[in-house]
Amino acid sequence: MLVFGPVPSRRLGRSLGINNIPPKHCSYSCLYCQVGPTQASEIQPRAFYRPEDIFDAVEQHLAKLNERQETVDYLTFVPDGEPTLDAGLGKAIELLRGLNINIAIISNASLIWQAPVREILNLADWVSLKVDSVDAPVWRRINRPCEGLVLDDILAGMRAFAADFNGTLATETMLLEGINTGQGSVERLAAFLQTLAPDNVYLAIPTRPTADSSVHAPGAETLNRIYQTVSLIMPGVELLTGYEGDAFSSTGNFTDDLLAITAVHPMRKDAVLKLLGKTGQDWSVVQQLLARKALREVEYQGHYFYLRMHH
Repeated sequence: MLVFGPVPSRRLGRSLGINNIPPKHCSYSCLYCQVGPTQASEIQPRAFYRPEDIFDAVEQHLAKLNERQETVDYLTFVPDGEPTLDAGLGKAIELLRGLNINIAIISNASLIWQAPVREILNLADWVSLKVDSVDAPVWRRINRPCEGLVLDDILAGMRAFAADFNGTLATETMLLEGINTGQGSVERLAAFLQTLAPDNVYLAIPTRPTADSSVHAPGAETLNRIYQTVSLIMPGVELLTGYEGDAFSSTGNFTDDLLAITAVHPMRKDAVLKLLGKTGQDWSVVQQLLARKALREVEYQGHYFYLRMHH
């Protein structure tokens, strides 16, 4: 299946997925991968599918969607492996340009130290780079990189790319309880992200079964602490906790709005009260959500915060 969707994505609206790498050809074998352990660990880009075949598959898929009046916001390279391992990626993007739809690439950033890879990523409108840790031992433990990869080179490559890139840059960090959730670890990560100055910083937690069953999502208190720590020095921080609903539009329904906002950003109690005041309901609505575990309440530095989490 070269092309799938469109899938509703909180980050990219209606995203048409392009699977340009056969399952699990990857430069990492991440602890939390939902595709399963990497069969073929590699770091040399090579040809997989012909760019022309990718273009044809996308064009045919769009024609079918067009008949049903379905729209697409992004063509997204989001394969079962690392998209930049595809030597034909640049050519595929150039062909897809003719369709006048924004192009996104979700990359693990492991090959970004290579100038040709940065040039290809530069052709996209929206790029997400994975930064799970800036500490080499932790990086090795989480991402289980292919031999020949050096974290310092990758981080330098990310900085070089961020300095040149004119599109929308996002970073994504998968938070794993007790592995990269310590305060020092988070502060070093935040300091590095600040040098990239991305448009969006996504903090994710595993929401599906992972390659390694000993891996766990952090709890609400840890997640909130990390969110607050990174938000102090960075704009555009959002949580990705597995809730892909429409988190942007206000419905005027207090419960829906509260759950949509708190899936993305923890809300302080005063902000929740203000939202409540607009709809003329009382605090019992919040108590009901807490009772059914749809919402979590945590204390941080003398304030109560509320966030939506799936467990």
